[in-house]
Amino acid sequence: MSLDFTDKVVIVTGAGGGLGKSHALEFARRGAKVVVNDLGGAMDGSGGSSEAAEAVVAEIKEAGGEAIANGSSVTDDAGVDNMIKQTMDAYGRIDVLVNNAGVLRDKSFAKMEINDFTFVVDVHLFGTMKPTKAVWPIMKEQGYGRIMVTSSSSGLYGNFGQANYGAAKLGVVGFMNTLKLEGQKDNIHINALAPVAWTRMTENLMPAEMEDMLTPERVTPAVIFMCSEGAPTGKIICAGAGAYTSAAIVETKGVYLGENPSAEDVAENWETISKIDDAAKALFQGGEQTGRMFELIQEASK
Repeated sequence: MSLDFTDKVVIVTGAGGGLGKSHALEFARRGAKVVVNDLGGAMDGSGGSSEAAEAVVAEIKEAGGEAIANGSSVTDDAGVDNMIKQTMDAYGRIDVLVNNAGVLRDKSFAKMEINDFTFVVDVHLFGTMKPTKAVWPIMKEQGYGRIMVTSSSSGLYGNFGQANYGAAKLGVVGFMNTLKLEGQKDNIHINALAPVAWTRMTENLMPAEMEDMLTPERVTPAVIFMCSEGAPTGKIICAGAGAYTSAAIVETKGVYLGENPSAEDVAENWETISKIDDAAKALFQGGEQTGRMFELIQEASK
């Protein structure tokens, strides 16, 4: 399996620092031409400057790599169009898109303003969709593309004070689950990352002694593999401190309760319905859920 990215063109959003910077540097080290996108805003999304992106580009060039900076916001239609145009004008193709840009506005749901919710969802969900939408026709025409979305344990499992962030981060998994199907015929693979790293976004959420272990550089290998030619598609990889796991949404075997089940029947059989065992399965597309329902009906009729 080749993990060489020579002649590949890679866009990394939010690459002015933290995880995105680590990803951009490693892609460049492996031969990619890298577009370093970063709005340069504060953690809550305010402000903006391309200085951070320019600094990463300078670091790549000093190491002998090739890169350009882009300061567009991933939520701005014109800005996204400019990022894609700048990339195509410079390099003529786009092989990899890593959707990494993000913000936080943490509050308990009771105290969260509607604007805090919509803003975070806009950056994480729509800020993933818009660049992906822009590169999609290019990748289809090429017959090749690799896309990464950045999810989170907050989306997969929940985290106090992050209803907005969690909703967006599970949203990108649903987005991935459809695009993995639509991209198959054009060799476009899309995967999700659920990282654990010490970054500007997480430094106030973790004990200081974890900083040396939870470096972005220990997450990046997962992204490199998931964006390679031999990558799977539609998978969630979790990475942190050099440890790697895969997460999946699974469906239990369940039980058939007859043609006219009552709520009482569901209550009485809840333990069987919800039992996670060897019969639980990660499904690849929505239609498989219907298939499992009919399997239960057929088994009950034997």
